Amino acid sequence: MDRNQFIIATAVALFTAFILGWFASWLIHRLSRVSRAELEELDRMAQQLHDAEQARDAALTRLERRDAEMATRLAAADAERQVAINDLREAHVEVEELRDYIERRLNRS
Repeated sequence: MDRNQFIIATAVALFTAFILGWFASWLIHRLSRVSRAELEELDRMAQQLHDAEQARDAALTRLERRDAEMATRLAAADAERQVAINDLREAHVEVEELRDYIERRLNRS
């Protein structure tokens, strides 16, 4: 094999390798290409995710508002309970004073 035949054989081998590489690249790209239907499905899923996140945020806002309202109502109920306890103490003291008064009046008679 002389020099020219070696160069031609090398060129053919390199060209064949190039063609095989290009064909493999094209085939892989063709097989892994995303179709329009898949893109539309991804868009639909992204929109659903966005809607779900908005619904979650709205639910969290409602929950926080409800929690604040319940805390306010609990504080008001606690204040009412404390007032009722104080009123009961005063009533108890008043009842004891009336009992003492009645006993003194009955003992005088």
